[in-house]
Amino acid sequence: MLSSITHSSTLSILLYPLSPKPGCCSSRKLNVRTHPWEKSVEKSVKLRTMVVGCKIDNQEMGFQASERLYLGMDFGTSGARYALIDKQGTIHAEGKREYPNYMKEDSLDWALSWKTTLFSLLEDVPVHLRPLVSSISLDGTSATTLIIDSKTGEPLARPYLYNESCPDALPLVKSIAPINHTVCSGSSTLCKLVSWWNNDDSDKKSTMLLHQADWLLWLLHGQLGVSDYNNALKVGYDPEADSYPDWLLSQPYAQLLPTVKAPGTSIGHLKGDIRTQFGTTDSIAAFLAARATKPGKAVTSLGSTLAIKLLSTTRIEDARYGVYSHRLDDKWLVGGASNTGGAVLKENFSDEQLEKLSEHINPMEASPLDYYPLKSVGERFPVANLKMEPRLHPRPESDVEYLHGILESIARIEAKAYMLLKDLGATQVDEVFTAGGGAKNDKWTKIRERVLGLPVSRATQTEAAYGAALLALKGFQ
Repeated sequence: MLSSITHSSTLSILLYPLSPKPGCCSSRKLNVRTHPWEKSVEKSVKLRTMVVGCKIDNQEMGFQASERLYLGMDFGTSGARYALIDKQGTIHAEGKREYPNYMKEDSLDWALSWKTTLFSLLEDVPVHLRPLVSSISLDGTSATTLIIDSKTGEPLARPYLYNESCPDALPLVKSIAPINHTVCSGSSTLCKLVSWWNNDDSDKKSTMLLHQADWLLWLLHGQLGVSDYNNALKVGYDPEADSYPDWLLSQPYAQLLPTVKAPGTSIGHLKGDIRTQFGTTDSIAAFLAARATKPGKAVTSLGSTLAIKLLSTTRIEDARYGVYSHRLDDKWLVGGASNTGGAVLKENFSDEQLEKLSEHINPMEASPLDYYPLKSVGERFPVANLKMEPRLHPRPESDVEYLHGILESIARIEAKAYMLLKDLGATQVDEVFTAGGGAKNDKWTKIRERVLGLPVSRATQTEAAYGAALLALKGFQ
């Protein structure tokens, strides 16, 4: 089965037919509209990634910034690989991963291995090409079957591999299916389902069957219970009638069968946490747009919230403080996002007031007001505290002093964030570029420069779209 992801703020998932290969199911495609994944990649997992160029008549063949690329992922028996191509079939990047050997009790934990490999491969896609990916296709081995919890998506039993036979279920399957039907094989998906049903005494009310590729896709789009008729063939689905046959629906385990979509059907959107972790988020694109190319350079995005990204030679992950890292080629974009920012300002001042009041602020004088400007309860970075209360009092009579206090307090939070990254081991920041609406306020920039003790300037380009264009250019060069 094949799936595809396209980059934008949301992702629609489409199913596309793919010629089946021995041992593998046909494919389904999951489309993403533009806008990285599970956390770290196991270092023990072997990796090979190659970026490929193509030249014709001694001139490099590239693509326009608007050109779309297509990512194919193949989950085989011992490992998985990816290839990134354009519409002409030219390979722009490719790589592979061997499955890590995770053990669960006395056997391999295949589900965890596949999951780790999926996110490892996605992370291996070169950062500068990710914004150009319009779809991701994923195939898995045919009849590799998982029984999962229909509420959580977690496997309830070890996966049944593609070549695993369940002869105990074959007589029953043969008694209900038409003669010589595809399911009348000990290794069919239906035999595996029947074998589990008859031998597992757990509560079966909240269970579901998924194929390997179905489950891997669920990790990306979050909609449980969706398959396509190429995968569902070996569980008994009739692709000609486009339905499960009556002889199958009359069985007690029919409740476990997934919904089947035709190839080409839109089935959902890319999960928000995956969008945040993979590809190019707005803050990453803003970072690249600022041309902050050396370790120690940072970008603070002052939009409705405050987000910082620091280019570091060291990866930092610490959920206690809401700190995470995005991979950027051989370096790391370390940072986080605070709930403070422009949304608090706009709740208290109009755009016109912000402009006029700022003119009367002396940025070289420190404000004595100590606020923690939040729009609502809860902070995530540089302090992860869901119960943190906004602190915007006492309010002085002067609106200029009040605005000064809020701007300076946000600058202190920014400084605390960069200090935290240093304490956790990231490369020390030596220069800060500013993106977002807050970059237009020169008085605020001077306040931040004083509080941070660093040179602070407005990025020449602050739009995330420009950062995406730079990524395309980098891929072309």
